[in-house]
Amino acid sequence: MRTTTRRIVPALAVGALVLTACGSSDDDASSDEPADTTEPATDDPTSTAPGTDDPAAGDPTGADASCSNTLEDGVLTLATGEPAFEPWVIGDAPESGEGFEAAVAMAVAREMGYEGDAVTWVRAGFDEAIQPGPKNFDMNLQQFSITPERDETVDFSLPYYSGNQALVALDGSAAVGASIADLKGLQLGAQSGTTSLAFITDVIQPDSEPLVYDDNSAVKAALEANQLDAAVFDLPTALFVSAVEIEGSSVIGQFSRDAGGQGDELGFVLENDSPLKPCVDAAITALTDSGELDEITDQWLEVGDVAPIIPAE
Repeated sequence: MRTTTRRIVPALAVGALVLTACGSSDDDASSDEPADTTEPATDDPTSTAPGTDDPAAGDPTGADASCSNTLEDGVLTLATGEPAFEPWVIGDAPESGEGFEAAVAMAVAREMGYEGDAVTWVRAGFDEAIQPGPKNFDMNLQQFSITPERDETVDFSLPYYSGNQALVALDGSAAVGASIADLKGLQLGAQSGTTSLAFITDVIQPDSEPLVYDDNSAVKAALEANQLDAAVFDLPTALFVSAVEIEGSSVIGQFSRDAGGQGDELGFVLENDSPLKPCVDAAITALTDSGELDEITDQWLEVGDVAPIIPAE
């Protein structure tokens, strides 16, 4: 089920959405830098040379110079999944800038000096994106949790979001009101290669093997078909699934970081040893310091204290 709303605010008490329109970002002001800069001249007199408006100009990390090291000269290639799911991307249209990750990507691109036609989007599979080797993108975001294992084959930016794992079940499921210890005897499931699946196997350690699916669409279908007692997702996805996509489901609760395992710290994926990493990190730092990243998070992922902590026993 897909909505056309621009803002998604799950409300656990009533199981409904609060829908509001979002405003568009203002265009950046023109650079006051003199014409003689260290950046190469652009053939398009209306475009901004990447790096000239970079917030980390003068940073000893060299972030300013690294902003121009893209696959295609003068163009930043962003990537996400096929399809891209809400509330991360609204309407499977990341170029619209609507949805949490679409908005974050566009804001980071702007900080790096790329806007309008200087930003393009491609699609890449989740597992494919974190495999070693050349990429067809400069930066990819589709809820990639930063883990030491993945960091051996790709580069990660600084995190742009931190959150917990959560449990979704149909009304009347044995998972309702269960503790982590109680969950051991239930049939659980999650998407392959995710921290949600790792939380099941490493922390819950169920008596039966969890059911593993290629993507979250398959997880949701299995849950809806009563093949699972409960499914584990990151908290924003769990709230959206229960509020919008699966009628008669609810977020049973979220898992505390103290329970063990790993919460989600999401970062952009870049090719290993990417020269863009200092620039991306500088952009995320600038958005964090200005408060804009918090504003984007509140707009698209306003979760608050809507899911209780699942007790250990």
